Amino acid sequence: MRRTRDFVESSGMADLTIEPGKTRIGWIGTGVMGCSMVGHLMAAGYSATVYNRSRSKAEPLLAKGAAWADTPKRVAEQSDVIFSIVGFPSDVREVTLGAQGSLAGASAGAILVDMTTSEPSLAVEIAETAKAKGVHSVDAPVSGGDIGARNAALSIMIGGEKAIVEKLTPLFQAMGKTIVHQGGPGAGQHTKMANQILIATNMIGVCESLLYGYKAGLNLETMLQSVGPGAAGSWSLSNLGPRIMQNNFDPGFFVEHFIKDMGIALAEAKRMGLSLPGLALSEQLYLSVKAKGWGRNGTHALMLALAEMSGLDWPKRK
Repeated sequence: MRRTRDFVESSGMADLTIEPGKTRIGWIGTGVMGCSMVGHLMAAGYSATVYNRSRSKAEPLLAKGAAWADTPKRVAEQSDVIFSIVGFPSDVREVTLGAQGSLAGASAGAILVDMTTSEPSLAVEIAETAKAKGVHSVDAPVSGGDIGARNAALSIMIGGEKAIVEKLTPLFQAMGKTIVHQGGPGAGQHTKMANQILIATNMIGVCESLLYGYKAGLNLETMLQSVGPGAAGSWSLSNLGPRIMQNNFDPGFFVEHFIKDMGIALAEAKRMGLSLPGLALSEQLYLSVKAKGWGRNGTHALMLALAEMSGLDWPKRK
């Protein structure tokens, strides 16, 4: 097997300079997070060609000067680095490996960067398929939700060849604050699974704590002032706790996408012979949230299902 440096040079990667005004960015998926993320790249001086299944969600970017493409393939034909952040692994497969996918339009030396939370095995498959065409592939899922995307404060977990990841650093720095190369193809996705496992059970604690405080007659705002800075503190408590109290269940991250992530993590755990009962419980609770019609709400909508289990109508609920 050739060394990474040999492959990079032979594919033309050594000639690709990541630089505002020169590097052409492609972006597939301009939803809750993607729109903000590519917006930061445009603000940093990179030209962008975008695609989304619903063009209306790309209109704010088009108004700022982004070009539109009708398919992921067309995006890739006009880009040096092609990002994607879509919903499910099936969507990743379609927009990357499909007949009108980005790999079909990518030139040798181009880089595909999938920022969707997806299957580690699919990330490996894409990397191997792309390499056969002289195209590079990186899996780089993110954490931080809509807030992190808007504030360019995402945690970016990266799997792929080190030399390629280093080339991409200026682009990642425009979107996030914590940027860590985790290893080869699929390593970014495995790290994101570890992240989702942490969030899944933590969210149960956040919601149950608020329920307990409410039923005990506490002022929830002052309760958070006491518990938030201490050992019980977490990102979810600090950022989503106030949203829960305001009855704001708008999605920073959709319940239905979180269920997808937990399913991937449980399948990987089963493959590795691991028992993760806490994650399994979280999945069941979130399936009940979706069954009650809240699948397109944020993950903190777990509060609505837990309150209903206790016979409570969450305060200020519409």
